[in-house]
Amino acid sequence: MTQGRPLLNRRLAGFGTTIFAAMSALAVRTGAINLGQGFPDTDGPEEVREAAVRALRAGHGNQYPPGPGVPELRAAIAEHQQRFYDLAFDPGTEVLVTAGATEAIAASMLALLEPGDEVIALEPYYDSYAACIAMAGATRVPVTLHPEPSTGTYRLDLAELRAAVTPRTRLLLLNTPHNPTGTVLTREELTAIAELACERDLLVVTDEVYEHLVFEGEHLPIAAFPGMRERTVTIGSAGKTFSFTGWKVGWVTANGPLVSAVRTAKQYLTYVSAGPFQYAVAEALRLPDSYFDGFRADLQRKRDLLADGLRAAGFEVYRPQGTYFITTDITPFGEKDAYAFCRALPERCGVVAIPNSVFYDDPDISRSQVRFTFCKKDDVLHEATGRLSRLTS
Repeated sequence: MTQGRPLLNRRLAGFGTTIFAAMSALAVRTGAINLGQGFPDTDGPEEVREAAVRALRAGHGNQYPPGPGVPELRAAIAEHQQRFYDLAFDPGTEVLVTAGATEAIAASMLALLEPGDEVIALEPYYDSYAACIAMAGATRVPVTLHPEPSTGTYRLDLAELRAAVTPRTRLLLLNTPHNPTGTVLTREELTAIAELACERDLLVVTDEVYEHLVFEGEHLPIAAFPGMRERTVTIGSAGKTFSFTGWKVGWVTANGPLVSAVRTAKQYLTYVSAGPFQYAVAEALRLPDSYFDGFRADLQRKRDLLADGLRAAGFEVYRPQGTYFITTDITPFGEKDAYAFCRALPERCGVVAIPNSVFYDDPDISRSQVRFTFCKKDDVLHEATGRLSRLTS
């Protein structure tokens, strides 16, 4: 019937099941503690959950919401950008609600890229970036963040970034705070990126879903830099900020023509989603500063708890400046293959983690690195690090 032709579109050949699905299934099968996938094991604020219940009972969003998102949420997103970053967006024309940040990324790539365009992405990168670029028919060009053992962080080589730009480069895909390394791009780095984008007339899509989880440094939206307002698509999400990852409420803010372009692609993906939850997220975005400060402080404490436990268990630990994740190195155990290490870890210790090699075009760059998440209850983190201490016993 298919005359020998592969069923899967060649653009998606090699992607298969995501590492997160595979490792989470392994956690379920073995009963291991899942420190691989970045979802909290507690729900977000009670008042936000109650707002969702009220919306359901009032019939708000139980039918198709407006394609761009309910007006209440679009207004709240615009207020959030003004409140935290002094960025003004028209909620009617410059804000778009999406099915999580993942759809926002997909719609942006499909809308803004032509086959043959090149997209520069900071490597290691969240796995959907590669798939979305491929679906758009564009070419991914990695620029690698390099570990600095002296500081325990990863940094961007700006000369390497500039050298990666060619006449075919259409777009820079940024992620700050960065998953999986926890890097927070500095003002100097963002200034140089903005100058390069303006000089070479590049679009920028920036994934800022961890914007409220910065432990060292500060979150600076690149859209606020000179010349960037008209060429930047900024992506945000309620999942990471309010611990409701299952609601899948994300958004795009950009100037009118960019939002219109992204909306054109988005309407043929999910069309609309999460109607009642949109009303709840609108209330969440208006929570007082004390919520955001407390949320950040709590995750920073969990970061330190897990980092100390991993270090005591024998891992080399890279200290993240933000996000949910800690990158470690397994060479102190005499191990070199993080993928094999992670496949065996549930049986050895009852813990699931993610090999960083899946986030690189060349897996040899990070062959010995493993990512853990710390967005879990304290007792879960204590139990996990206790189990991991068996590696040296």
